[in-house]
Amino acid sequence: MDTNLEEKAEILLHTYNLKATKPRLKILSYLMSHHNHPTVEMIYHALNEEINRATVYNTLNALSEVGIIIEIKNGDNSTHYDYFVKPHFHIICKNCGKIADVIYPNFDQIENEMRKNAEEQTGFIASTSHLEIYGLCPNCQIKLKK
Repeated sequence: MDTNLEEKAEILLHTYNLKATKPRLKILSYLMSHHNHPTVEMIYHALNEEINRATVYNTLNALSEVGIIIEIKNGDNSTHYDYFVKPHFHIICKNCGKIADVIYPNFDQIENEMRKNAEEQTGFIASTSHLEIYGLCPNCQIKLKK
């Protein structure tokens, strides 16, 4: 494992008052270096099944709870995870479930304005948000034309 990446993961965990256990370091380092929106199973297999599934689930829940990562619920009822290094949103294929990052100028500012507007209209205190757009990926567009 990349030592520099592991050090960054450890600092990040301590910033959020989470204990830097080996499983947490491995899972967070994996998410920091792989932007493929993995599922629990993908992470479990990528780490050569060294960490049991329950620990993977619990770690992802802990990281998600404090906002280090986000959960992306897919149309196929699977949950994917993303380390949110740069403000972005997601576009998800309704047919195959592929998830892609979309970088948009000033997205963080727009998202903050949307949260503020939501608070003003509803009286809620907004804590987190993420935007998902659904459509058909290029591969599925081609397949569906045949």
